[in-house]
Parts: sequence; structure tokens; C-alpha cells
Amino acid sequence: MRASRFLLLLPLLLPAALPGPARAQAARPALQDPAALVAQAEVLLKEQAATWPGRAVIHVDAPRIVNQAACAQMEASLSGSGLQPRTPVTIRCLAPQPWTIYLQASVQIQGTYYVANRLIQRDEALSLDDLDTREGDLLRNRRLIGDPARIVGWIATRRIRAGGAIESGALRDPNAIERGQQVRTVARGVGFVASSEGQALESGGPGARIQVRTPGGQIITGTVIDAHTVQVMM
Repeated sequence: MRASRFLLLLPLLLPAALPGPARAQAARPALQDPAALVAQAEVLLKEQAATWPGRAVIHVDAPRIVNQAACAQMEASLSGSGLQPRTPVTIRCLAPQPWTIYLQASVQIQGTYYVANRLIQRDEALSLDDLDTREGDLLRNRRLIGDPARIVGWIATRRIRAGGAIESGALRDPNAIERGQQVRTVARGVGFVASSEGQALESGGPGARIQVRTPGGQIITGTVIDAHTVQVMM
């Protein structure tokens, strides 16, 4: 009988019988699996990359786990300002024991962009026949344009050599107003509409608010309607 009672109490007595370091090791919680952190970061990065017109290539560096206990509830967020070729990701454990760790990820967006197939002169409107396609990392060079709707019909603001990439800074909206341009101003108020002329003091596309100098020297602010018209609400 005594032997049976001893066997039943043995699991309870064993931890107390262990040396101090052994007891501490036995009580230590399991550490966080780094693979789970990498997977969490990849999910976030893929969601962010889904808004880009291309194929995402993502590699997340495995973090070094020191004393982060296994996490049951975690959240991931970008530590910087959106996707970058080298993007930091923050992982926060919310439960059962709060902690924070930072991961580094390499991100590429492989997609199609457009180049000129001939010399494009300044102030020339582009058509689809003026374009060829190339493949590259759209994230590394954000000025590249992968949407032909952002090119066809737009106006070149400088010469673009044959084979040169069509960049956003080299084009202007055909409905935009340029600084120094003569424009028509339309003033609208309750029960009246009056039109005049003026000189644009700023550049802007449709919907942008720009300043215009009237023939009398007054400076007014209005909204760009099209390439020739600025509306002023009175």
C-alpha cells in the first residue's frame, strides 16, 4: 500500500527534487516558432502587393528568437511608409505575453512597363503605336508606368528617346493647365455666372485648385475644369 501511494505522489515530488536550474528549465514556456512570424509577415506583404499591377516576389528574413514566448494572438504592420524594396515589418504579440519583434523583407513587383519605340518630341501626344513593353521591378522604380491609360493621349513634357522608359514625370494630363498659361475663368454665384480671362500661376489637373491672376492684377483661386477653364465659386 505504501509503495502504491509513493508512486502516486512521485510526479508531484519530482520537480521539487530536481536541482534549481533544472526546475527553471522545466517551467520555462515554449519559445515562438520563427516560421510562424515569417508566414504572418508574408500574408501582410502579399495583401499590400495586391494593389500593384504585377507579380510580387517576397522574401522575409527569419528573425532571431531570444526570449519571445509562443504567441496565441499576433498582428503584423509595416514599420515604414508602405512597400519598399527593403521593407521592415513589425510583429506584435497580444496574448498571452506581449512582446514586439521586427523583421526585414525584400520585395519586388515584377510587371510590365512601357517604353517609347521612337523619339518622342516635347508637347507631342502619345498613342498606343508609340509604345513597346518591357518587364522589370515596378517597386524599385515607381516612376515607371504599367497602365497604358496613363500614357495614351497624354502630352510629353520633354523629349523621350527611342527605347527610353515612359515615366510619370515626363507626361502631363491633356486636360491639365500649365503655369503661365492663359485660361478662361468662370465665376459662379447665387443667380449669376461671369466669365473672364487670366494667367495661371500654378499647374494642375482637373479637380486641382490653382491661383490665377486676373487682367486687373487680382489673384483668385479656382478649380481646374479642363485644359482651358478654371471655375471660381463666389
